[in-house]
Amino acid sequence: MTDYIPVSGVVACHTCPRRYYFERSEEHPESPPRYTVCKQVSTHLGELLEPEQIWQEILCVLPPEAAEDVRELFDECIAACSATAWQRPVQVDLAVESDTLGIRGGRVDKVFEDGTFAVARSSAAPKAGVYTTDRLRVACYIACLNETLGRPPVAGGYVEYVASGVCRYVEPQPPRDRREMIKAIRAAKRVVAGELRPPGPSGLPARLPAP
Repeated sequence: MTDYIPVSGVVACHTCPRRYYFERSEEHPESPPRYTVCKQVSTHLGELLEPEQIWQEILCVLPPEAAEDVRELFDECIAACSATAWQRPVQVDLAVESDTLGIRGGRVDKVFEDGTFAVARSSAAPKAGVYTTDRLRVACYIACLNETLGRPPVAGGYVEYVASGVCRYVEPQPPRDRREMIKAIRAAKRVVAGELRPPGPSGLPARLPAP
């Protein structure tokens, strides 16, 4: 059976293959509380925001001590997002993958009527454009979405920087961005195959965990 590389793994390998190695060693990685807050707020964008309703949803997901630490962030997200006009999606949490590239996108957060899509991020927005890792993330989702839906290809997607109340469209530029995506996918596959590994305590290559 083919080992599909998650989009998060492709992004991790673009930054540092060792990062993906350690991510794979975690049996049940949990989403950081910051992301949980931004993701939950994102699900309500495009409609009237009801802060207390959304906060109660967050409390159902996060343990009380973690929720207390992110209440200020939540209030900032609500204030920032209330000042922005947002599209309403026609589909949410769409599972996508690309057999051709061997990557699995997990779930695209939102798909809009015109076929474009959006991914929610918990980081603050850069001064202009999107981060390089988010550009790569969008490139991966485009490949997965186009192959999964099999309809006229999508050229770009949106990145929602929820904490900043900012939504930015990005259209990856071939061949540069596609080349970087393929390079990161190849590195991730080498990690899975045991060809890339972090050094052990003595500086010698460490063994990867048994599959």
